[in-house]
This record gives sequence, C-alpha cells and structure tokens, in this order.
Amino acid sequence: MADGMLNRVGELVARGGGSVLRRSGVWIAVIAFGAGLVAGGYLFSASQPRSFLAVSQCDHCYQAKDLAGLLASVGIQRAEAALPLVQKETDKCLAIRHPVPEARVHFVVFPKKDVKSIADVSVDDGSYVLDCVAVIRALVTENGLRNYRVVTNGPGFQGVTYLHFHLIAR
Repeated sequence: MADGMLNRVGELVARGGGSVLRRSGVWIAVIAFGAGLVAGGYLFSASQPRSFLAVSQCDHCYQAKDLAGLLASVGIQRAEAALPLVQKETDKCLAIRHPVPEARVHFVVFPKKDVKSIADVSVDDGSYVLDCVAVIRALVTENGLRNYRVVTNGPGFQGVTYLHFHLIAR
C-alpha cells in the first residue's frame, strides 16, 4: 500500500503536480496553526493575564517560574487527571506529593483557580483557599502528623508563580 502511494506521488511530481503537493502542505499548516490557536485559547482561558512582552523595559516579562506557573495553572485546571503523585483532590483543590521532598512528608496543595500568590487572593478566591486549608487538615489527620508546618511563599521566593502551600513534616 505504501509503495502504491509513493508511486502516485512520484507520478504527480513528474507531471508537474508538485505545486498541488505544496498547496496541500500549506493548507495542512494553516489548519494545524488554527487548531493550535483554538486549543491554546481553551487551555489558557482561565489563567490570570501575565505580561509576555514589555517594549521599553522588562520588569514584567516572563521568567522561567512565571512560565512554570502558567503551565501549572493549565495542568491543574484542564488536565488534573494527567498530574502525577496526586494524593487528594476536591472540586476546588489538589494535593500532590512533592517530587523532591524536603522531609519525610512533603505535600504541595494547589487551589484549582489561577492565583499567583497570597497577595493576589480576591474575595472570589476565598472558597478555593479555604478548601486548600481543609485539604491540608485532612492530610494532617490521615497521616497522623503532629510536628508539621504549612508554608506559602511570596513572589520573591516562589519557584513557580502559582499560589501553593507546602505541608512539611519530619
């Protein structure tokens, strides 16, 4: 079957059909670009706006941690089933085991709403943050933790620009 298609392509090119192949390649590229644009619009529609480009100065340009935060937002909101190490999940919050734990027990708890840091929490975000606190409480109880701490970092200390809480116990 593949040989037959190769022969047909060879015949088209020999008869000047190369322009047909080039035009179909252009259409395929245009369709792929359009599909990517639609998929990207859907995936990033619930994310907080972040500055991609600053013309005069770059105080608000993307850094690696900002890009990681944007990708975390998309993963948590649109593809949570694909996330590894998930330990607990509600409709407003997600908890995972830290991939590189600092202690015997180390969970990271994320709201399922794009919030950059604790300073950006609005009244509308309150139920998501409270649900994260409830998930942290459940993890403490389920794991029998007594000596633990809960930490959230501000923008200067965040490795990922996305509000998250670390539950750490030794």
